[in-house]
Amino acid sequence: MQGEIIKNLQSRFDALAQRIPEEEIEFWFARDLQEPLGYSRWENFMTAIRRAIESCQTTGYDPDDHFRGVTKMVSLGSGAERAIEDFMLTRYACYLITQNGDPRKEPIAFAQSYFAIQTRKQELIEARIRLQDRLDAREKLRASEKMLSQNIYERGVDDAGFAFIRSKGDAALFGGYSTQAMKAKYGIIESRPLADFLPTLTIAAKNLATEMTNHNVIQDDLQGESEVVGEHVQNNLSVREMLGARGIRPEHLPPEEDVAKLERRVKSEGKKLVKQSGKLPKLIEE
Repeated sequence: MQGEIIKNLQSRFDALAQRIPEEEIEFWFARDLQEPLGYSRWENFMTAIRRAIESCQTTGYDPDDHFRGVTKMVSLGSGAERAIEDFMLTRYACYLITQNGDPRKEPIAFAQSYFAIQTRKQELIEARIRLQDRLDAREKLRASEKMLSQNIYERGVDDAGFAFIRSKGDAALFGGYSTQAMKAKYGIIESRPLADFLPTLTIAAKNLATEMTNHNVIQDDLQGESEVVGEHVQNNLSVREMLGARGIRPEHLPPEEDVAKLERRVKSEGKKLVKQSGKLPKLIEE
């Protein structure tokens, strides 16, 4: 996401922030956030709000402290007024809504980081977006590899066969370096997955190759380890060729921080965010 886009989105979300008089509590109205978060219909946005309320309950916090239903009067073209449903949302509530929104929407991707950190400086938001991009890429790879494991199990390939297929794919992607060789290169212990230490670009490359294998395993009804190995190796070679055309060699990219540590940090941030957000007062005069 480009810096200028982030700057513009930040200014817009800052302008929508409200403060409760004589309280150090920041909040936003849901109706104000609907369009900036990429939702054209209130009904669709309400789906994300309901999921966020459920998430709040699941984590053990009182939704009433962070989600406050209110009624607002809006002017109609005829000059008359109509009552509409709205919500007051703490920063924690906004964060939960973005977590339950559509991450393919660029404003949602931005807002996840905007609401997650207390000091909303642009450079911190940009760093948080990069972190979230890497976590999202890793989760997509987990899902595609799980699907591949299931697909080939139905075609006569066991867990050992899946590990072999994945290893052959790594060797193709990393220019002959096996999974173990890349782990040794990065200083990763045997029990940890290589993908947890790869940069976002390489994770995305592995995911693309795996998705291609999933597609062709089903489309061509590939059977047995040998056929799947050949398909997965070819897909990784194709992805490597594409990267190479842009001067990128995956085996030369430096490792990054352990994804498992990043995931723990994000969970910890969520707990801190509850305290930083404060609670909506029990009675609000409208």
